[in-house]
Amino acid sequence: MKNIKVPFTEEDIPQIDLEELENAASQLEEDLPNELSILPVRNTVLFPGIIMPITVGREKSLRLIKKAYRDESYIGVVSQKNLSEDEPQKSDLHSIGTLAKIVKKITMPDGNTTIIVQGKQRFELHEITQEEPFLIGKATYLTDISLDDSSSKKGDVRKKEALIESIKEAAFKILHLSSDIPPEAQIALENIESPNFLINFLSANTNVEVGEKQKLLELSKVMDRAVQLLKIMHREIQLLELKSEIKDKTNSDLDQQQKEYFLRQQIKTLQDEIGDENDKDINKLHARAEEKQWSEETKEFFLREVERFSRMNPAAPDYSITLSYLEFLLDLPWQFTTQDHLDLHNAKKVLDKEHYGLEKIKQRILEYLAVLKLKNTLDSPILCLYGPPGVGKTSLGKSIAKALGRKYMRISLGGMHDESEIRGHRRTYIGAMPGKIMQNIKKAGSSNPVFVLDEIDKVSSDFRGDPSSALLEVLDPEQNDTFVDNYLETEYDLSKVLFVATANSLDTIQPALRDRMEIIEVSGYTIEEKIEIAKRHLIAKQRKNHGLQAKDISFSADTLRFVIEGYTRESGVRNLERQIASLCRSVAKSVAMEEEYQKKITPKEVERILGKPSFDKELFEENETVGVATGLAWTQYGGEILSIEVSLSKGKGRTTLSGRLGDVMKESVGAALSYLKANAEEWDIDHQLFDQYDLHVHVPAGAVPKDGPSAGITMLTAMVSAYSRRRVKNQLAMTGEITLHGKVLPVGGIKEKILAAKRAGINEIVMSKRNQKDIEEIEEHYIKGLKFYFVERAGEVLKLALVKEKDKTARPLEIQNIQQTTKSSKSTQKIRVIPTNTPKGKSGSVGV
Repeated sequence: MKNIKVPFTEEDIPQIDLEELENAASQLEEDLPNELSILPVRNTVLFPGIIMPITVGREKSLRLIKKAYRDESYIGVVSQKNLSEDEPQKSDLHSIGTLAKIVKKITMPDGNTTIIVQGKQRFELHEITQEEPFLIGKATYLTDISLDDSSSKKGDVRKKEALIESIKEAAFKILHLSSDIPPEAQIALENIESPNFLINFLSANTNVEVGEKQKLLELSKVMDRAVQLLKIMHREIQLLELKSEIKDKTNSDLDQQQKEYFLRQQIKTLQDEIGDENDKDINKLHARAEEKQWSEETKEFFLREVERFSRMNPAAPDYSITLSYLEFLLDLPWQFTTQDHLDLHNAKKVLDKEHYGLEKIKQRILEYLAVLKLKNTLDSPILCLYGPPGVGKTSLGKSIAKALGRKYMRISLGGMHDESEIRGHRRTYIGAMPGKIMQNIKKAGSSNPVFVLDEIDKVSSDFRGDPSSALLEVLDPEQNDTFVDNYLETEYDLSKVLFVATANSLDTIQPALRDRMEIIEVSGYTIEEKIEIAKRHLIAKQRKNHGLQAKDISFSADTLRFVIEGYTRESGVRNLERQIASLCRSVAKSVAMEEEYQKKITPKEVERILGKPSFDKELFEENETVGVATGLAWTQYGGEILSIEVSLSKGKGRTTLSGRLGDVMKESVGAALSYLKANAEEWDIDHQLFDQYDLHVHVPAGAVPKDGPSAGITMLTAMVSAYSRRRVKNQLAMTGEITLHGKVLPVGGIKEKILAAKRAGINEIVMSKRNQKDIEEIEEHYIKGLKFYFVERAGEVLKLALVKEKDKTARPLEIQNIQQTTKSSKSTQKIRVIPTNTPKGKSGSVGV
């Protein structure tokens, strides 16, 4: 209950008789207007029969009360829903208000106008019919069902009496507990005899929000209003009792503090007498510690360190070291955190604006925000963005910080080999420093920044320790809430920090460390995505860096495609940005020298500035001869088509490999050849061919190393084509690995491989049935115009890939019927490998 308004005693306010107040609700005039002048009020609710002052400041309200007071007419007092609205409409007002009469209008010394109004009867506001010069609305009048109108049964009468007594007791208890209410209020309460008036009187003066008072006013039964009022009063009593208890406890604590203060003052006087030089530093430390947000354990630890510091001689070597340590403790944010921005739509806009593509990663960040918004708390996950250079891993961490509204910090772990750079040095060493984690937390000024650990895969180790092992505690969500820096010597909570690690390769990350992180792959960009990134970000950035305006230089999509395909061969866009910067520099020179130049950059202009293209676009060559099949490969620069060539020559059944094949591809050749020999009859191939002809498998270009489990079925198809003299269908490519029993295994990099096939003009692709799920995840416009065949067995691949009839232009294979000896049957098959760096005329061989 707030200050209860007792009958007014000022000379300019008429004295109101209590009897008149109690009966005010029943003294209504017969002819009430259908339309009322509406007076919106902000922080109060008027009840029937109650007299209260209202200060009026808005122009419309001043015009209303001037006319209503002059004409002695009724007004409708309605409370606002939105208190900050200066020009309220119907939607900003509550529908239930109180009919009132202006008893007195007073002009205060400060110029404000106050009116004394008396509530008459409740009404319901239906619509606003006029807005100028003040609000006028249509109203329907409501009649309260008083306590006297309710049931007269003996039990109900007792219930009403008990309810009224309980309300009075609660009111007197509030008066006793609250020191803000004047003593006259108790006298006013004792003189109120009408139960209906008492309930309205207390409802108007109870210390609750306007919304709760409005709910009381909207109750048509006074009995219901009384029950709800009693609940509110009991709640207020509990709050007042709690405040009183806290006040008593605070007073006793204050007495103890006063005692300690006097003792400290005496100690200070003694210290001044003996000339203690470090007292000034100690006072500063104590003053800063009082304002610090930290746990009781940390506070006790700090005070113990300060006490030890106070006993030090300022001339001692440890004095300045300990002072720096204590100041570092005070500089850390401890329990201070920044407020997270949980507007998911705004976060999505930020991520979409700064990064094109990367849909899965942006979706993961939005999921994190959604859980944080619903739960209000969440242990920060440890994200590891894994992918090739230049795809935006580090800048994505900055975008996450911007979307969350958190501070952004970054440290580079590349080449780090000292464990103390993570955990810090012990203070026993000269020149001891905290680790980079705690240094950056101090610099951030909050305990929940977005912390990017760049190049986590390039951490090294030596005799000074293993930083990867030190990172295990930092990046473990179950342990990092009690992280201990060697320099700090006390626990610090890192669980609120959102760590984002970046890596180019997962192979070099310690397995235990990798297990603590959520790996999110950031794949390379397609040509179409690179064009969009250049349009949205790179061109504008380089224009600004070179002092150019939009009118000075422009690029078409065809020009950007020409630059991407001819001058870059990468997964990211870093080299593309360098080429755009080179073009901008050329234009900047022409602008600065006021030369004539072509503002719209064309492919011809690109060649003039950058020279001839560095890379040739891979184009599909039609399979005009037997023994040639087209495969699909993945490289760190994206997908490429891979031509597999097989030739047969008279010999003793040796196998030769060339093209700098890695171990995995060599094994693919061996598996494909073994499967072919075991199933030769199925493809009408005579077994004697394997002993009478040497097999040569070549993968152009010979100077480029090649490896990976993708070429198994392509190798098999090329071999079957060579032995059966049947050509491979044109414009068909394949990817997949093969087992000895002919199963086709799935492979990775499907999206990049499909884009490579589309660029080369291939329209049919064969792959493992288990790769079908990867196709369904690719956007439709990337696979438009392509036909896919999903297979499980090698036989299905060969039926799809080979034409039905033998190639008449290919030289037929001749078979010489020679009886095989036991010795030849037991001979070991040899695979002959031609390395690119072997001297001319020499060769090496590997046994399989």
